Amino acid sequence: MDYLSINKEAWNKRTKVHIESDFYDVESFKNGKCSLNPVELEQVGNVQGKSLLHLQCHFGQDSLSWARLGAEVTGVDLSSDAIKQANQLKNSLGLKADFIESDVVEFGRKNMKEFDIVFTSYGVLSWLPSLANWAETIANSLKVGGEFHLVEFHSFTDLLSGYSYFPNTEPDVEDEGTYTENCDGTRSTVVTWSHSISEVINALIGAGLTIESFYEYPYSPYNCFDGLELVPNMGYQMLYKGQQVPLLYSIKARKIP
Repeated sequence: MDYLSINKEAWNKRTKVHIESDFYDVESFKNGKCSLNPVELEQVGNVQGKSLLHLQCHFGQDSLSWARLGAEVTGVDLSSDAIKQANQLKNSLGLKADFIESDVVEFGRKNMKEFDIVFTSYGVLSWLPSLANWAETIANSLKVGGEFHLVEFHSFTDLLSGYSYFPNTEPDVEDEGTYTENCDGTRSTVVTWSHSISEVINALIGAGLTIESFYEYPYSPYNCFDGLELVPNMGYQMLYKGQQVPLLYSIKARKIP
């Protein structure tokens, strides 16, 4: 199965929908709104003058938000349409960033540059069959002393939606819509994999990175799952038998000499 071609086609379709959505609100972004959330802003901290690699950057809003905060940004994404939109957005705003159309693993094999920061966030890991290759890309892309930052939806939400929490040898292949409010029946075949949090952590450790922090959060900044309810000034929560479900987690890791 050529999962890369299947998922690339799906994300090309999604990009056309996303760029017009209220969910991404491109117009507000063009007028100066930062697309980053407090979780990642607090964890990553000051990026002024630092080189930052953003893996699976979609059409570049978060990448360009880091650029607005002073980072020297390189964004990588599988979708050719997303990269095209990212470059158009960059040029329209007069911002500096390099955008590369590539699968994460392919990028890792070809990349010769090292960065101060590698960043990735929100719905990225399920598209990867091998976290070992993903973690190797991260480790090889970091300078000694450099930091990796992940903010991801918690795997527990997949379990509640009927997916496996633990990795399977075969992926899930489905025909589904996208998460923005203007989906309007647009559907695509997608190929995804389940990854437990222990698998994520052990992949990073196996690549030689040192885990410096791991946090879990009961609130999501995005209303993108069934059964969420808004808690003012906090975000969206999900309750199971009256108790909060973990919706996000974050990891900070470092490349130690």
